[in-house]
Amino acid sequence: MRNLNRCLIRCLLAGVFAHLCAGIALAQAPNQVPNTVKASKKKESPKSLPVAEEPTLAPHEINIAERVHVGTLPCELGASVRMTADANAPGYFTLQGKGYKYRMRPVATSTGAIRLEDEKAGAVWLQLANKSMLMDQKNGRRLADECAHPDQVAVANDMKVNPPPALIDVSNVATPVRR
Repeated sequence: MRNLNRCLIRCLLAGVFAHLCAGIALAQAPNQVPNTVKASKKKESPKSLPVAEEPTLAPHEINIAERVHVGTLPCELGASVRMTADANAPGYFTLQGKGYKYRMRPVATSTGAIRLEDEKAGAVWLQLANKSMLMDQKNGRRLADECAHPDQVAVANDMKVNPPPALIDVSNVATPVRR
């Protein structure tokens, strides 16, 4: 139980940190394009470009990709997203929802939260222990929130039954000494 509480605290802290990082990332210029993409730009449609032009992922990025939940994930307000792994490009994913489709790749984080990005489109997928969300960095808004794979639903339900301790617990603060 103690390990579960520690895990939940870490996940919660990772979520808070990821949320803060997303806000910082919104303030940064998302228009930076890697040199490999600049050199390969042609008048061809993106569908006609071979998959081989995508950079090969590093081992730590493949490790992140192995933990991504795939399938149709229901979200809040009756929305849903579909995450599918690319069989031809290990570590890459297609994320589809109503009105959007993104080509996602894993990005390392210092918090341990799973982060996928479509740098060109400015889309960011954050996967925490109990939910996932899709953000549009270019327009500074969430496209989907409270998306949950069955494994995440189980963690969220467990958090309701066994809530993690508050990040700032003031119930045990010592009373100041009066002079």
